[in-house]
Amino acid sequence: MMQMNVAEARAKLSQLLAAVDAGEEVVIARDGVPAARLVPVARVGVRLGLLEGVVSPDTIPDFLQPMSEDELAEWGA
Repeated sequence: MMQMNVAEARAKLSQLLAAVDAGEEVVIARDGVPAARLVPVARVGVRLGLLEGVVSPDTIPDFLQPMSEDELAEWGA
């Protein structure tokens, strides 16, 4: 954990943010008394490519192509 005073933190904000991105916790003190803590923001989002490596274009049927006679027979058409 890194601690520094307000004036030093103001001058080194970019460095402090880089330290937080690296997983370090930063405490900003006022007159030696901790006043604030910088921690990473929890990032929530949607992960695209969830089935990457599991599903390939070779395994997905082309739904725009007409069905073969065998496929039509399987569906009772």
